[in-house]
Amino acid sequence: MITVTDNAKKQALRLMEDEGKDGLFIRVGVQGGGCSGLMYQLTFDNDEREEDKSFENNGIRVVVDRKSYLYLVGTTLDFSGGLNGKGFVFQNPNAGRTCGCGESFSL
Repeated sequence: MITVTDNAKKQALRLMEDEGKDGLFIRVGVQGGGCSGLMYQLTFDNDEREEDKSFENNGIRVVVDRKSYLYLVGTTLDFSGGLNGKGFVFQNPNAGRTCGCGESFSL
């Protein structure tokens, strides 16, 4: 399961409202790349696939493809507006190493 903080929830709802789309959920995933080997992906989507894992946390529906879920189980999705930039932040207990910007990781 992926935990969604109050800050991430607030920002996600605001962005979905700005796009004027109901029925969207957060799709998170992992793909190869970045300076540490694996990169996080986050999009808003409304097309759930049969192999996806889907759950709700803090009133937000989160969908993850089966392969990415293995890398993301136990992760917390937060939103930061700090000095290092504004955006969604993954706090992943499975990451053995992360890059300085926090956008990629390795196991």
